[in-house]
Amino acid sequence: MSNDEIRKLLGQLRNEIQNTDLDEQTRASLEELDADIDGLLDSDDAESEPALDRIRAFEADIASEHPTTVRILNEIVAALSRMGI
Repeated sequence: MSNDEIRKLLGQLRNEIQNTDLDEQTRASLEELDADIDGLLDSDDAESEPALDRIRAFEADIASEHPTTVRILNEIVAALSRMGI
């Protein structure tokens, strides 16, 4: 998957953040993850493991309440992993 395809998924994530009833902490966490992922795509030497670990932990916390958001995050993590990020 290319950076463009991951950026498309990030767009879906941003849309989900805007159109879903989220508490402020969840919204802030998603926005932080969005920025982390964007930073990974922009940097050749960014450390990806901490960001991927935060995404996985966050997914577990919100899985039952926000399945669409979790699906998008899973797609992003899988794509980053396939790219070696």
